[in-house]
Amino acid sequence: MRYIDLRSDTVTMPTLEMRKAMYEAEVGDDVYRDDPTVIELEDYAAKLVNKEAAIFVPSGTFGNQLSLFTHCNRGDEVILGDDCHIVVHEVGAASVIAGVQLRTLKSNKGMLDPDEIKSKIRGVDIHYPKTGLICLENAHSNGRVIPLDNMEKIFKISREYDIPVHLDGARLFNAASYLNVEPCEITRYCDSVMFCLSKGLCAPVGSILAGSKDFIERARKKRKLMGGGLRQAGILAAAGIVALKNMRERLKEDHENALYLGRELSKIPNIKVFLDDIHINMVFFDMSDTGYSTSKLVEEFYKKGIKINGDEGGIMRFVTNYWVTKEDINYVVGTMRELILK
Repeated sequence: MRYIDLRSDTVTMPTLEMRKAMYEAEVGDDVYRDDPTVIELEDYAAKLVNKEAAIFVPSGTFGNQLSLFTHCNRGDEVILGDDCHIVVHEVGAASVIAGVQLRTLKSNKGMLDPDEIKSKIRGVDIHYPKTGLICLENAHSNGRVIPLDNMEKIFKISREYDIPVHLDGARLFNAASYLNVEPCEITRYCDSVMFCLSKGLCAPVGSILAGSKDFIERARKKRKLMGGGLRQAGILAAAGIVALKNMRERLKEDHENALYLGRELSKIPNIKVFLDDIHINMVFFDMSDTGYSTSKLVEEFYKKGIKINGDEGGIMRFVTNYWVTKEDINYVVGTMRELILK
């Protein structure tokens, strides 16, 4: 049975082109730097975001945590938003791997106040940790895209205090699509960036961490320490090359489908869709006023061939992706209306 899967864009399956590329990939031992396909992916990825070098890593969380581990010394403090992915959805890894303290700031739907960041940078004092890093996220995991002028202001502050900036760009290309700019126009305001190949781009595994040559060289050794030294990884990298070259430009379709889904859901009585927050492929909504149990919705949807997650903090999220068509959306909305209004 084919399921319509709205749980996340991480559920995307590799395309036929990717599968063929994986089958034919030339491989070697990447720890020895012998895998030509991995090297091709890393070189292409670095150029795409206008950084000196890049490294292939198993996942987005791995890439973010490797960045913290490489930028910071143990006991450093990292400034970031209280609702960002690194804080909310990475299992407290920063305390375990990098041994850093997270200083969280309240964000405005993912956007941080540059003046507040500046006020939280530590001075020199025997009692203070060192401010080792500032982390931003774009597109944000709340589905919104952060304006470039906000990033630019924060980056200027980071230069003033000589503090590096890491960008969690898991959905960097969604942000670039929404802003109608090249990815490097976003990554100019960071020292390192992580972006995923395995979300809306459909690659089965992997993310990229990019930055200066020195940073990536240090990260390579720390990747090995973290257990991420892969061997014949060219099989995976081949799909990543197809993802970056052929799948980025079509993300607008997912965004259009998300907006369509949000508008149609909002027509169902007592469902509050956060339409202003639909910047990319995510639709957030509150259905508490319907009186219909979200856990029951998960069960009933599954019976009808639709996979969704339950609510998080009372809020539901549907995510469009390459394998979800407009016809699928009509079926989802029709099923929702039938269940709630019967």
